Amino acid sequence: MTAEPTKPFSQLARDILAAVGGSANVGHHMHCMTRLRITVVRPEAVDHAALRQLPGVLGVIDGNPLQIVIGPGTVKLVGSAFASVLAQQQQQQETAVAAVADAVAPAASVPEVQSAKRGNPAVRQFLRRIAAICTPLIPALIGAGLVKALAGLLLLWSDHASAGPAQQIAFAASIASLIGSAFFAFLVIQVGMNAAREFDGTASLGGATASIMILPSVASLPAFPLPWLGTVTLQPGQGGLMGALVAGALVAFVERQLRTRIPPAIETLVTPTVALLTAGAVTLFVLMPVAGVLTDEFGRLTQVLLREGGMPAAFLLAASFIGLLVFGLHQALIPIHAQLVAQYGYTALFPILAMSGCGQAGSAIAIYFKSKDPVLKRRILDTLPTCMLGIGEPLLYSVTLPLGRPLVTCSVGGGMGAMVLGYFASHGDYIGATTIGPANLLLIPLVTGPLGFGGSVAVYCLAAATAYASAFVLTWFFGLPNEQPDQQTLHTLTAKTSP
Repeated sequence: MTAEPTKPFSQLARDILAAVGGSANVGHHMHCMTRLRITVVRPEAVDHAALRQLPGVLGVIDGNPLQIVIGPGTVKLVGSAFASVLAQQQQQQETAVAAVADAVAPAASVPEVQSAKRGNPAVRQFLRRIAAICTPLIPALIGAGLVKALAGLLLLWSDHASAGPAQQIAFAASIASLIGSAFFAFLVIQVGMNAAREFDGTASLGGATASIMILPSVASLPAFPLPWLGTVTLQPGQGGLMGALVAGALVAFVERQLRTRIPPAIETLVTPTVALLTAGAVTLFVLMPVAGVLTDEFGRLTQVLLREGGMPAAFLLAASFIGLLVFGLHQALIPIHAQLVAQYGYTALFPILAMSGCGQAGSAIAIYFKSKDPVLKRRILDTLPTCMLGIGEPLLYSVTLPLGRPLVTCSVGGGMGAMVLGYFASHGDYIGATTIGPANLLLIPLVTGPLGFGGSVAVYCLAAATAYASAFVLTWFFGLPNEQPDQQTLHTLTAKTSP
């Protein structure tokens, strides 16, 4: 049984629930590091203006799921309170509305949800679905990545320690490496489970199908011919996260088709058996070979993009990243980063994109010293530290986005910092991150690459300093109007800004 949430969070949860149309309008909800994501049954029933006016809500991103930006740490408490309040209201209403819900809800709600989905652009809907699959993985990705980074630091320490302590430190490094590597070794299973769940299938079947990809015995299967690919020899892990995601979606699709065709008396036995057998065979003989080729090519093309594109490519990636952040689509990049880490031991894309946060921080510092508005200064002091530690949404929605111009200057500043990384990448000296999640200054001890730990840290710090300084200068001279908004104007801007 979960602990009763504290009163302020319970009140905010109740206010959010009322603004989204009540418990009957909530289809599904979850939270990531900074946002409460609510899939609603009837999008037109949501009071967006009321949501944006709520104290504690930093921003609202329209769509289905609806994304309510609350901030790191707080969002977990509000999410827990929201789940508790929702359960209480649903329990109170269960008896009164049971008969009506049984007769009306299936016919009315499903078409409306489908209509809402059709109203979204296909690409945006696809990216949001990928984000929904990968968002639950973020805490484990961060934790496992940091543990692996700790293992690397311990190993580096053991190389410079005396004989006695060196053995103990090396042993601790081995333990940390084992703990940190376990999650990445079985990451495909969790991706398969989340994909099956997202596509209305059984999570355990998705995990069972994806686990085929990492089974050591697949290497004992004889080679077989495949059109366009020639003779294929399977290896454990072939296909990566891309194959696991498709495998989870595939088994969910087969399962859904079988449910409507198998007699209820034997459905419990037949559906999972046939779904697993069918999807498993396709995974072995189609998904693993095809996804394996695509995954290898994607990793190679990423390296080529950074090597050949160099500074211009890095600038465009970092400068445009804030657009993904505004619309909540940045988490669709999680499987790309995770695959690069699994393939190369680091993702060279993540430090480049992290420059966007460095630009935001530099811009906020300039605003703080130039502005005379005490409310604005207070907001910067409240949100700047979390941005410098890699979580930029609170600063984005309470300062940068409402003011407008700093959104441009911080993007350009972040792009200029990324150009430093692009220069080294064009010479084959990629600066990569061993994990994702920690960014900005917190990423400093987690970078690696061909230059080694020391060289990678030095280059990353140079890039971050460039982003901070560039964004600061650009914002100081071009990021703010001559007359600063008064407190009421800023409050109105912050409350009504919609990405």
